[in-house]
Amino acid sequence: MTDTLKEIQKKEVELEKGVERTRETRVYTPAVDIVEKDDDIVVFADMPGVDEHSVDVTLEKDLLTIYGRIEPEVPENHKLVVSEYGVGDYQRTFTLSDEIDKDHIHATVRDGVLRLVLPKAEKAKTKKIPVTGTA
Repeated sequence: MTDTLKEIQKKEVELEKGVERTRETRVYTPAVDIVEKDDDIVVFADMPGVDEHSVDVTLEKDLLTIYGRIEPEVPENHKLVVSEYGVGDYQRTFTLSDEIDKDHIHATVRDGVLRLVLPKAEKAKTKKIPVTGTA
């Protein structure tokens, strides 16, 4: 039971040696679903609490990074006594291959789910070869 619970809980991002954060908060690795279609790859990242104003998607060379900022909400005149749900930012980085058209990536977010569409480059798309009969 304990092992199953650990798998369900959010996983914190581990910092590389010598790396420090400028913001004092936990950072979690968002769970993603990746779906491949004929012309693109779609990534769905679960980032509860994130909206279009609090998420950044950056591409530097071949590294696509998503970062979502979360501000903990505690109602006015209340004090948090017990917290079973980890609140923190989200970060995840993907290495993209040359099969992705990096100039046409687009992102949308709705209800805490970030949707990234990674179009395939022309050279990576499946091409149908016409077959003709011989005379």
